[in-house]
Amino acid sequence: MMDIQQIKYFLTLADELHFWNTSEKVGITQSALSRQIMALESELNLKLFYRDKRNVKLTATGMFLKDKWQAELINLDIIQQQALQIHLGECGTLKLAYPDSLSSAVLPDMISKISSVFPKLKIELLQLAYEEEEESLKNYKIDMLFSRDINHSPFINSKKLSTENLCLVVPEDHDFKTSDDISNANLSAQKFILTYGGLNSSYATLIKKVFAHYDIDSESYISCQFGSTIIPLIRKRLGVSILPQSYDLNNATGVRFISLPFYTDLYINWRKDDPNIIIKNVLNLI
Repeated sequence: MMDIQQIKYFLTLADELHFWNTSEKVGITQSALSRQIMALESELNLKLFYRDKRNVKLTATGMFLKDKWQAELINLDIIQQQALQIHLGECGTLKLAYPDSLSSAVLPDMISKISSVFPKLKIELLQLAYEEEEESLKNYKIDMLFSRDINHSPFINSKKLSTENLCLVVPEDHDFKTSDDISNANLSAQKFILTYGGLNSSYATLIKKVFAHYDIDSESYISCQFGSTIIPLIRKRLGVSILPQSYDLNNATGVRFISLPFYTDLYINWRKDDPNIIIKNVLNLI
């Protein structure tokens, strides 16, 4: 049966038009090369070369197939290279979910690092509600998840990346200047604009611990999924909030971040035993 190697022998001979030179170039004997060309002609039921003891010349059919097969082999090489890149995790698509607090500060640096090493990798960024995160990972809707929640699912692996302060975020001209200004009495008088999470969210539990520490009611005056939306509301003096320190890296103007004696962790999560080499490559980078 005709195969790619026979076509490559044909194309080399079509360029050289000399059996000895071609056999040297492709690394087989002249008699083996002659057999391969004859087998190809027999399989196609076509005459590809005029040849005698001194000369080798392409037939019109041979010239036609030379042009067509050269173009097809170039395409085939490109396809094989792309397949190899996918196999090595250098190309393909990574679907990555992340919390809003990473949007302007942490996430761009991470994506820049990934893209610099794997420039052909496509990255899809998504933000999900807490209740959607685990199912989205398990059902292959996303490949990896940055989260501030501890994941206890037996189907998911987690790796702690960093720890940072929680902060009380107030308008720039607020009476609270430092943590020494915060007390039960004056904090209980504030209106809070808080992010909301699921009932089992470890981050939501942490926020409740902050309120318990100051012995105040944790009821939210305004609830919002995204801290990046909360900050402009604080700037408008509609209330105060408790947010991770990383929001302060967004160069948020008109607000003040006051560190609290509480800390939030950042995790990367992925499916256990996932054979996707892209995930392994990304984990090695971060």
